[in-house]
Amino acid sequence: MKFYFAPLEGVTGFTYRNAFADLFGGVDKYYAPFISPCVNDKLKGKEIRDILPENNSGKVNLVPQILTNRADYFIKATKQIMDMGYTKEININIGCPSGTVVAKNKGSGFLRDTDAMDRFFEEIFNWRDSDESGLDISVKTRIGVNDAEGFSEIMEVYNQYPISELTIHPRTRKQMYRDTPDMKAFDYAVKVSRNPLCYNGDIRTVMDYENFAKKYNVEAVMIGRGLIANPQLVNEIKGQEKLTKEMLKQYHDRLYRDFEKIMKADKHLLFKMKEFWNYVSWNFEDENKCAKLVRKCQNLYKYNLAVEEIFGTMELK
Repeated sequence: MKFYFAPLEGVTGFTYRNAFADLFGGVDKYYAPFISPCVNDKLKGKEIRDILPENNSGKVNLVPQILTNRADYFIKATKQIMDMGYTKEININIGCPSGTVVAKNKGSGFLRDTDAMDRFFEEIFNWRDSDESGLDISVKTRIGVNDAEGFSEIMEVYNQYPISELTIHPRTRKQMYRDTPDMKAFDYAVKVSRNPLCYNGDIRTVMDYENFAKKYNVEAVMIGRGLIANPQLVNEIKGQEKLTKEMLKQYHDRLYRDFEKIMKADKHLLFKMKEFWNYVSWNFEDENKCAKLVRKCQNLYKYNLAVEEIFGTMELK
């Protein structure tokens, strides 16, 4: 089984990925948060800063991700990204459930129009084949917008094209990250897909992974929030030691130092570290108290006192 780190906009940027790769690793691929190309001839500095080779450790096998519903935008952006050295794989985001994204018929909003999806894929694969670059084009998708009734039509589109890997998050856009994944829809994908499959959704513990692996023989799983909460999760799945407070503290301190170097104000650093605790507080026995201690901090002095208390007095589950 291969393990992929899912992209999460605003969280899994290059600072985060580099620290994770140095201290934990175990992941076969890291998918970058999406780039959304527009009418401009070139992607701007801010749009591509996260994937600049000089910003990413050599330990990070990074796959750029593009969010668009226009083939010409995809091709234009892909050419520039390939010129940066990313010549193996580009991922297409057809799963983002954000309201602003969906309103533009991008991300999971693209799933509303399978005819447009078909034209999009036909154009980009015709370009890819004529270019003879050997580039792999992978896709991350959901199973529908409001329901999964049209998932068979969506799969028909995907099956017409040589997608290198189809990552399925078996929820609709409407579900966001609520409710349980629709495993009947994933069963259907396993049955009919002509392309290699990767599963994404609610793998947060070793038991979650083992229960999935007993039933499904797919090539890869993509883990997002589970790995953000427990950065040792993939290594635990592989039989290594469980996450310890020492590991978590080392990780926290590395991220704090690295973010401190690039944040323009204390409040930005505080916000970023609070975001970190939104996920990792789950590891503690009294996760609510842990989260509350951090949440009520209004400055870095109080934040550092709260972190000292957490690591000094609280135990992991």
